[in-house]
Amino acid sequence: MKAWGGDEVEQAVAGAVAVLRTAADRDWEGVRAGRLEWSCRRTAEHVAGDLISYAGQLAGRAQNAYVPFEITLDEGTDNTGALEVIEATGRLLSAAVRTTPREVRAFHPYPFRSANREGFAAMGVAEVLLHTHDIAEGLGLAYEPPAGLCEDLLTRLFPHVRPGPAPWPTLLWATGRGELPGRAPVGGWRWSNPLVLPAGRLVLEGVTPAAARDLHAGGDGGFPWIESGPYEGTQDAAGMIVKAYESGTHRPEFGMFVLVRREDGGAVGAMGFHGAPDEQGRAEVGYSLVASARGHGYATEALRALSAWALARDDVRRLIATVDRANVPSQGVVTRAGYVRAGGDAEQFTYELGS
Repeated sequence: MKAWGGDEVEQAVAGAVAVLRTAADRDWEGVRAGRLEWSCRRTAEHVAGDLISYAGQLAGRAQNAYVPFEITLDEGTDNTGALEVIEATGRLLSAAVRTTPREVRAFHPYPFRSANREGFAAMGVAEVLLHTHDIAEGLGLAYEPPAGLCEDLLTRLFPHVRPGPAPWPTLLWATGRGELPGRAPVGGWRWSNPLVLPAGRLVLEGVTPAAARDLHAGGDGGFPWIESGPYEGTQDAAGMIVKAYESGTHRPEFGMFVLVRREDGGAVGAMGFHGAPDEQGRAEVGYSLVASARGHGYATEALRALSAWALARDDVRRLIATVDRANVPSQGVVTRAGYVRAGGDAEQFTYELGS
């Protein structure tokens, strides 16, 4: 899967600046930016502030809060100067994204308190596209970013949003800026970076719909797999994520996680849920490992961590795992993770773990 981030930030900034520069000689301070309470000028300054803030988070490896600084335009800076600052801060974010290792995560407050380089790039692109729309709407300018860029954002930051007939109107609707036929207007909204869970020698990294599509198609999903890539079961599970996303039933925290070793960053397998908890609070878990990673206790560590996280939630009361009768090693995994055999049929055993 092609690395995503630096080029896309620069593409978004270039498109935005090209449109806004056509109205740089107009009054931005006295014009409200679309549906926002801010002026067009204040919104442009906000875009530059977000871009440099995200670059700072990545470069500073901030873990617990935002790096305490902000950008201020020199007194007397005109609109053309403000656009130059957006270009400069966009390049700084692009550079930070390109030079940050994939395993690095930095603080972002929601929803799961962190994001990786792709997440910060996507948030930067979102700020540019959406606020350029706001400014353009205030100034009466026509603006529509590339559909591919909008789809990239939806599959990375909005995994909970069912795809619409076209990416840009869907993104505007999802952020309270437009309407879609058959869907209620959106009031409050937030984007969603993937959940990441520590698990002993591993880190469980949430899989976005973008990564799931690539995995299901035979790609690596952007993960550095050991050996020749993910096990067939991981590709099948990724297909389930894609179907759930396209139907609008995907809940990202109950999706799939790739198991990444801390020592070398190698992806050794995948684990996750077959869907969100049912009305009784039951959710089914499943997992698969690359062949050479089996027998080292990775699956047990990951299952313990994932199970503990799930059962600490109010909406999960019981976890279920089904294991083939002939798969003795997998039976050992669930047993060591605390699951108890609770039935089965001629082909499989059923195991359960309750809160």
